[in-house]
Amino acid sequence: MSDVLNSRTSADFNRARFKSFVNQVLAILSGQPTQLLSYDDVKEKLRIGGPIYRGVKTIRVDQIAGSLNRYHEFDRAFLPKDDQLAIRWQKVDRAFYEDIHLPPVVLYKVGEVYFVVDGHHRVSVAREQGQEFIEAEVRECATRVNIKPDVKPEDLEILGAKVNFLERTGLDDIRPGANIKLTIPDGFDRMLEHIAVHHYFMGLDFRRDITEQEAVAHWYDKVYLPIVEVIRQSDILKDFPDKTEGDMYMWVLDHQHYLATERGEPLRPPHEAARKFVKKDKKKYV
Repeated sequence: MSDVLNSRTSADFNRARFKSFVNQVLAILSGQPTQLLSYDDVKEKLRIGGPIYRGVKTIRVDQIAGSLNRYHEFDRAFLPKDDQLAIRWQKVDRAFYEDIHLPPVVLYKVGEVYFVVDGHHRVSVAREQGQEFIEAEVRECATRVNIKPDVKPEDLEILGAKVNFLERTGLDDIRPGANIKLTIPDGFDRMLEHIAVHHYFMGLDFRRDITEQEAVAHWYDKVYLPIVEVIRQSDILKDFPDKTEGDMYMWVLDHQHYLATERGEPLRPPHEAARKFVKKDKKKYV
């Protein structure tokens, strides 16, 4: 029986390694990385807090997409990338066949993503054996932005900019339901500039000092939301499936700026500029 199990676990590991090899080749050909998310990278870019102990929970295995310190040893599917992992991996695999109960893995939770602190081989074997759930000790880290298991390393740059935007503006506190999403790399930095300009002209219009919170709220209510309402009513995003309402807001203002500076057209109220963009000029951005 022991020899049979040894052969089976060895075959399982070899199959997992071959899948990992195929994934690496496909990653090179497609330009899409398959590396696990690095907790330290996420912590640095998103400036997360915690972790706070949440107890032992049953977690979906496909929500585990990162690692605290071993993200180079497994790919995004938690397949082993090195033959040196074989001995430990096969021991865990053997425990699976012998129905031996192993301790819960230890995970950090950030948004909807889990990062392995302890138990990489257990997660790897569980995925390879088709398990949907795994027991885990969970410690949750506070974050101002949500991330999901399909988040890519390059997405973290934009999410990091969003965190900076929220810290600078406090929009998530001023308007708790607000959730601006962008795919434009410098989009949030440019939004900060929009708010600064809006703040300046508010002071001229109201002839008094305007607080930053007041300026942020007024920009969101009187500039951003009116444009978004036109975007929603027009259903224009169906023509831009990879873009967001925030992206379209940026396009509208870029277009309005172009018309004002290059053609000398007067600046229009936000909702009128959005309607003009949607009606006449959207084909330029396809």
